[in-house]
This record gives sequence, structure tokens and C-alpha cells, in this order.
Amino acid sequence: MTCSRIGFFALALIIAAALATPLLAHHSFAAEYDSKQPINIKGAVTKVEWMNPHVYFYIDVRDEQTGKITNWAFEMGAPAVIQRNGWTRNSMKIGDLVIVEGTRAKSGAPHGNARSVTLAATGKKLGAGSSEGQVPEQ
Repeated sequence: MTCSRIGFFALALIIAAALATPLLAHHSFAAEYDSKQPINIKGAVTKVEWMNPHVYFYIDVRDEQTGKITNWAFEMGAPAVIQRNGWTRNSMKIGDLVIVEGTRAKSGAPHGNARSVTLAATGKKLGAGSSEGQVPEQ
């Protein structure tokens, strides 16, 4: 191998590593969520997006003091992961009351990573496949 080929491969390796770094950050819990900001929120489901790479759901949460309603977005694991925790596409429907335990977004926006979801009507608690890595007690 000549020096120019070695240099080319070294440069290609550096570029590949630089391009891979943002991909790792995208899948990093710590990049988006603050584990020091646990949340426990009750609200009514307004939307469920059951698709890869993550299932998202949205709930309307009423502020107890002001009465203002805020729509929160929650990220769960991949469909295959949460199905192993007992979820189906029909586990959570529009209008269902749920209690979400999870972690708030670092930005302070009404967005979180769900660790578990309790269906208020039945009391059934399901793990949400959180990328934080904690499994709720069943």
C-alpha cells in the first residue's frame, strides 16, 4: 500500500466516524431527556403513533391551578419492544385516561420519555420500553 492509499483510508475512516457521532446522539437518552426531572402526569389520550423507530402518544393535561390544557408528547420504545411488555395497537385509545411515569425533556417543553403507562380505567400498568433502561415494577 502506498502512502497516498493509507492517507485516503485514514481520511475516509475519520469522515465515517464524524458522520456516525450525530447518529449516536440521536439514540442517546441523555441527549434529550434529563433523568433528574422525573414526571408523573395524568391526562387523556389525543393521538397514538404506532410506528418504527418509536411509538409516540399524546395526552391533554389540565393544570390544576389554572385549568389550562397542555398537550404532552411521550416517546416509548419500538413497537416490537413494547409488545413484549404487553402492549397491542389497541391498548391505548383516543380519550383513554392514562398516568405516565417517565422523564421530562431537557428543553422544558411538554415532551417526555415514558417509562410506564397506567391505564386509569383498569389500573393495568405497562412498561413503555424507555431508552432510559429502567423497567417499572409490575
